Amino acid sequence: MSSFAIVGSGWRAEYFWRLAAALDGLTCVGVVSRQGKELPVPVYLSLDECLATKPDFVVTAVPWAVTPSLVTELVARGVRVLAETPPAPDLDGLRALWRDVGDSGLVQVAEQYTRMPVHAARLALVRSGVIGTPTRVDVSSTHQYHAISLIRAYLGAGRGPVEVRATRTTAPLADPLSRTGWADPVEIRQATTTLATIVFPGGGFGLYDFTDNQWHNQLLNRRLLVRGTTGELRDHEVVHLAEDRTIVRTPIVRRQTGYDLDLDGFDTDHLACGADVLYRNPYQGQRWNDEEIAIATLLADTAAWATGGGPEPYPLADGIQDHRIALAIDAAAEQDTTLQVGDEPWH
Repeated sequence: MSSFAIVGSGWRAEYFWRLAAALDGLTCVGVVSRQGKELPVPVYLSLDECLATKPDFVVTAVPWAVTPSLVTELVARGVRVLAETPPAPDLDGLRALWRDVGDSGLVQVAEQYTRMPVHAARLALVRSGVIGTPTRVDVSSTHQYHAISLIRAYLGAGRGPVEVRATRTTAPLADPLSRTGWADPVEIRQATTTLATIVFPGGGFGLYDFTDNQWHNQLLNRRLLVRGTTGELRDHEVVHLAEDRTIVRTPIVRRQTGYDLDLDGFDTDHLACGADVLYRNPYQGQRWNDEEIAIATLLADTAAWATGGGPEPYPLADGIQDHRIALAIDAAAEQDTTLQVGDEPWH
């Protein structure tokens, strides 16, 4: 049995205690909230009270500006930490956080995107070698550090210097949905798109493409492309050179139960490419969406790491590097110039 606590009680924190309730062998012992909310888990008004329960790790789900000092305090107490993204809001904060806790080995980052079923399946396919060595990744679906995490994962790029170019454009776009629900009536607003290129050592190339509210605006297609030396993965289809004079196209197909006369209930079963199953849902029966599956997987992986039974789920150095590159994209777009992300201590 493993246990964890959460500092913070907002919408993001809710994912962790809600999903943990359905996970065998993992318990949320409580939430630190100065607001004294009524929640389905114990609520503590101070960190000291919460840590007295001796959780195996603590999730920090607090505002960006608060995260670095809270992480540093927890590490000083010898507590293992899963810090929500990003681990610090700006470059000075990232460097200071690494200086303070980088060598502790106690901090992981709650970067869940590579654990989403569709990305986990695609990553399995790319890593199988079917498209050869990945050389280019285009991501247009999510923002900043999340997108950088995906680009680096698909390329297999480590932490090191990169070159960043970026530009921004603005155009009118209908905005029918947000986190709060449907807009009524729908308004056409000015939406900003940030386009950036990232050149990694050894020639890997990333294209970042994000438009305001792209997470919720279903008028905008999510796009992913991974190009390799012998083929290309685009969204849910792969084309590759199977042998001389033989080019093959195969879709990635999700088996989703609950449609038509399928009475097993709405759920993700698996994703496959031809006869090769790339991903199986470890939580079938919970009826979770992809985000929930990803966060539950991250929680389980963190619990295994915290109790000595598994590898680091997402090391602090990787979370810092993702946001370091994201900050460089913002700066390059603002300055309309090419920026070099040089050597950093976490490299």
